[in-house]
Amino acid sequence: MIIASLWKKTFIILYRLVPPLVRRVFWDLCLLRFLSIMPCLKQPTHFQSLILLQWPLSYLAMFWILQPLLIYLLFTSLWPLPVLYFIWFFLDWKTPEQGGRHSAWVRNWCAWTHLKNYFPITILKTKDLSPKHNYLMGVHPHGILTFGAFCNFCTEATGFSKIFPGITPHLATLSWFFKIPLVREYLMAKGVCSVSQPAIDYLLSHGTGNLVGIVVGGVGEALQSVPNTTTLILQKRKGFVRTALQHGAHLVPTFTFGETEVYEQVLFHKDSWMYKFQSCFRSIFGFYFCIFYGRGFCQGSNGLLPYSLPIITVVGEPLPLPKIEKPSREEVDKYHALYMDALCKLFDQHKTQYGCSATQKLLFV
Repeated sequence: MIIASLWKKTFIILYRLVPPLVRRVFWDLCLLRFLSIMPCLKQPTHFQSLILLQWPLSYLAMFWILQPLLIYLLFTSLWPLPVLYFIWFFLDWKTPEQGGRHSAWVRNWCAWTHLKNYFPITILKTKDLSPKHNYLMGVHPHGILTFGAFCNFCTEATGFSKIFPGITPHLATLSWFFKIPLVREYLMAKGVCSVSQPAIDYLLSHGTGNLVGIVVGGVGEALQSVPNTTTLILQKRKGFVRTALQHGAHLVPTFTFGETEVYEQVLFHKDSWMYKFQSCFRSIFGFYFCIFYGRGFCQGSNGLLPYSLPIITVVGEPLPLPKIEKPSREEVDKYHALYMDALCKLFDQHKTQYGCSATQKLLFV
C-alpha cells in the first residue's frame, strides 16, 4: 500500500510539473510502446514508420525526460525512489562487463518485427555454429545506424535463436553508454554489451555458446557510409583477432548487404570546418556527428526515415583459431589475413544475389 501510494503521488506531481508539450511526447511514446507489444498484424507503411521512430525516440525520452525526473525526485518527498535506484545502479556497476542481463521479453517485442518488415531485414546462415565453442564475429559494414546487426543479433525478429540454437548473441557498443542510468538497462536487456576489453574477455571465457559481435570499422566507417560503396576499415584493425586467439574463439565473418543503401550522407572535405567539428565531436562523445537523410512521411519528400530497401546479413563459416595466450605479431597477422580472405570470399559468393555488380570488390583501408 505504501509503495502504491508513493507511485500515485509521483505520477500526480510529475504530471503537473511537466510542460504540456513534453506530456504529449511522453504519451505518444507510451502509445507507440503499447502498439509495439500488440500481436503482429500487417500494418500500413505509415504505422511501420512510427514504430521505426520509437527506437531512437526511446533513448531520447530516457535521456531528456526520465533522467531529469529522477534527479528532481531527489528534492521531493519521494526521494527514496531515486535513492534506491542509484544505490542499486552503483552496486550493479560491473554487470555490463560481466555478461550483461538478457531479457527474452524485450528481445521478442513485436516492435522489432515491424522494424524488420519496414526494410525488410533478413539473416542468412551459411554454416551451423556449434554451442560447444565461443565466437567473435566481425560485423561489416557499420552503416549509419547499423540496422541489420541490431535487428538480427539484438532482437528475435528474424529468429536468431531458431536459426542458431544454443548460441547467445551479444553486440558490442561504446562503453560510456553503460554509464547512463536507465539507458544501460535497456541496452543490456537486448543483449548489447560493452566493447571494452574486460567485457569481451568475460564473455569469451565464461561458458560456451557465446557470440560477441564487434563492428570492426567502428564510428570511422560510419562517416564513410554512402550508397554503392564497399570500403571497410579493416586493414589495421587487428585487436579483435588477437582477442580471439587469446581465448581460442572462432572468428565469424559477416557482411550486411544493403546497410549503406538506406541513407544518403553529406560528406565534407577534411580541410572544411564541418569536418573539423565532426572530429571534435567524436573526441568528446566517441562517435561522429553525421549529416544524413532518407525519406520523409510524404511520398517523394526527404526526411530522417531510412529508405525501405532490403537489408540482408550473411553469416559466414566460422574460422577456427588456436588458443594462444600471448600471440605474436606474426600470428596475429596470419589469422587477420585469413579472416580478410574469408570475408572477401563471403562477399563475392553473394554480391550479385543482393544487388552488387559482378565486378565490385571489397576495399580494405
